[in-house]
Amino acid sequence: MSDIRNIAIIAHVDHGKTTLVDQILRQAKVFRENEVVQECFLDNNDLERERGITILSKNISIRYKGVKINVIDTPGHSDFGGQVERVLKLADGVILLVDAAEGPMPQTRFVLDKALALNLRPVVVINKIDKPDGRPDEVQNKVFDLFCELNASDEQLDFPTLYASGRDGWAVRDLNDPRESIYPLLDAILEYVPAPKQVEGPVQAQVATLDYSNFVGRIGIGRVYRGTLDTRKPLTIIKRDGRQEPAQVKQLFTFEGIGRKETSVVECGDLCAIVGISDIDISDTICDAEHPEAMPAIAIDEPTISMLFRINDSPFFGREGKYVGSRQLRERLFKEVERDVALRVEDVNGEAFKVSGRGVLHLAILIETMRREGYEFAVAKPQVICKEIDGVKNEPIERLSVDVPSEFAGKIIEIVGMRRGELIQMESRGQRQLLDFFIPTRGLIGLRSKALTASQGEAIVSHLFDHYEPFKGPIPSRTNGTMVSMAQGKAIPFAIDGLQQRGEFFIEPGVDCYEGMIVGEHCKEGDLVVNIQRAKQLTNLRAAGSDRNMKIAPPRKMSLEQALEYIEDDELVEVTPKNIRLRKFFLTELERRRSRGKTASDL
Repeated sequence: MSDIRNIAIIAHVDHGKTTLVDQILRQAKVFRENEVVQECFLDNNDLERERGITILSKNISIRYKGVKINVIDTPGHSDFGGQVERVLKLADGVILLVDAAEGPMPQTRFVLDKALALNLRPVVVINKIDKPDGRPDEVQNKVFDLFCELNASDEQLDFPTLYASGRDGWAVRDLNDPRESIYPLLDAILEYVPAPKQVEGPVQAQVATLDYSNFVGRIGIGRVYRGTLDTRKPLTIIKRDGRQEPAQVKQLFTFEGIGRKETSVVECGDLCAIVGISDIDISDTICDAEHPEAMPAIAIDEPTISMLFRINDSPFFGREGKYVGSRQLRERLFKEVERDVALRVEDVNGEAFKVSGRGVLHLAILIETMRREGYEFAVAKPQVICKEIDGVKNEPIERLSVDVPSEFAGKIIEIVGMRRGELIQMESRGQRQLLDFFIPTRGLIGLRSKALTASQGEAIVSHLFDHYEPFKGPIPSRTNGTMVSMAQGKAIPFAIDGLQQRGEFFIEPGVDCYEGMIVGEHCKEGDLVVNIQRAKQLTNLRAAGSDRNMKIAPPRKMSLEQALEYIEDDELVEVTPKNIRLRKFFLTELERRRSRGKTASDL
């Protein structure tokens, strides 16, 4: 069955994977001529569209010259790198997309390393050729150097290079060729990516990724590596720990266009979605009942960051959320574990749950999804997960890459150095510098906003987990204290105006506040308890000189990630469908004095 090709599109975040897949779908006539199709069609999740990133890998297929090409669009952000690692098991080749200006970046190295280790055939596409600062020849040399660094085989080093503009819908083998369509890329796939090997014998299929449906539960997405998967024959599922259970597959789907097509038989080498096995998991092998034989287990990335999720116990409890109880919070978190294998959830005391993930963005996406569904809860400061290796406490170290204008490079090096980062490489790119560091994961919390401030919004920050190292010592935390409301009620403009010299506010006049809520940042160390409900004392005397004009500065608005990075150990982020508030763990001043030194994770 040589009329199948399985290919994954891999690249660093924002190098144009989903846009390229859009053009492949359009030019392969998957949509009708008159059909109106939104851009980045596969990013169909609201959060994916708002943030402009792919969060979940997607499977589609196209027909070209009588061949079915299964295309897997993968996430580019390092927090979702575990998904890329797994779905590469489904492919026989990869399209490595590299930006014509930025060149290979940390995630490019990570995904290419995994692809080469699996002996996949690469097709290199230098994308965004139409950029004014594009340097395709230099980038091609850098890609070749990267292949050599990663010990690619001679066959893999003989990769074809195409030049493309995913947005404009063309790809060419040579920069002088006419720029008309994406077909040269599809031709290169047929020419260089091998067809799946046809292995005869008892059926053997392995699950590499999961989908979830509220109607049928878990759906295992995998590939048939041997024989033919037939739902009418008796099957056995072999779990990661070696347990064998009879498997009753209720439905079997193959990928056709942007949808799925039900079938009863899947041939060797094709990808499929398996419905009906309730506890199906990553790495499970589905095989013939008479010849059970497990495939090698697929590695799953360990989490590096954990956060405490707890019920909201503020005075505004239940005002804005639909789901507010600990039972509802527990059900939702454990349901998320069903579909996201990179997530871990532990019940701490019935009211709080320790949720571990791959990074702050990974957990922030979960929090944002839950608040949009109507959940109301509070979360504590992200904590790094350390490991004990040979009796020594080790912490995760990340490879950090910062692309910044040359005049700000010194500031960035200083900021990263204060967070125990070590500069390992510095490369000049015209007016910009590319700085590479090794930095503890702890040091990344809050770094992006500081780097953007120091570089006047010009810094491009990306990072990727690299290895574990012995604990590097304390990292300086936030130096300024906070302004904390001392009472409940609406914020009065007169009070805010009088307190503006004490710091910067996070709220506008008229916002409802409660005792213990953080309303601003103090200009000095230490917290300041303020009365923002204080109204002006009115008398029946008026004089032009005694009334002052109020000029209230606009408040600092924080996104969810910024709020998570801002808080300290004794503070929480209160998340509701309508608001994100900062608050102290202990709401009254008396409780805070009694518990000085304790953190949210201790309680």
